[in-house]
Amino acid sequence: MRRVPFSERPGRHERHYRRRLHPLFPRPVEKVTDDDLLEAQRLDHEELVEVLSSLRELVGRAARLRPNEESQVVLDLKAELERHYEEACRLADAQGANKEAIAHLIEVIMNTIRRAAAGDPLAERELAQEAEARRLHFQLLESPLVADLLHPRTLVQPDELPVVLLTDPQDQVEAALELFDDDQLGLLLKEARRLLEETGGAGWEPERERLAWLEARLAARRGG
Repeated sequence: MRRVPFSERPGRHERHYRRRLHPLFPRPVEKVTDDDLLEAQRLDHEELVEVLSSLRELVGRAARLRPNEESQVVLDLKAELERHYEEACRLADAQGANKEAIAHLIEVIMNTIRRAAAGDPLAERELAQEAEARRLHFQLLESPLVADLLHPRTLVQPDELPVVLLTDPQDQVEAALELFDDDQLGLLLKEARRLLEETGGAGWEPERERLAWLEARLAARRGG
């Protein structure tokens, strides 16, 4: 009997462990054990400690920036802050305060860059476009599924993607659709339909309804 509870706010390792409880997965978890769940939670905790330690060091670097700091140093710091924002979206526990702090530091840096670019219409336009792209990217990252898929070493394997689209929370899947072009999504849905057809019989109504919704979304994107 499992005695270890699931986390209220799991990190990416426990999230994927729990995804794999669904029997449609290529390599499903057939029985939840305390040892396996604890290992997933341990990996999430290690990642949490590592990222928060790195973030503290990064905040210290930001505080030590000189008024006349070299532009490349400033740009490198901004890129690191953006990466840490992505990482924070994957971590266990509540990360709202950390994400807010990172976003604030990025905005402080961007204000410095904007002041340096004042009077240059092209530079000002490019900075505005960059800010909008970052806003949309951070908005997508509010979906834990998007954050998990964008990890450089994502735990979601290619052959698991069709099932993930059928079984993850619909709002998270809707955000994740932005990561695939029409051809990629079409192939994933074709595989998802094949999986459901192979299972046969009743008992997969939620997954069939999800597939119908996904196919309708794809048709709308294609203008059909």
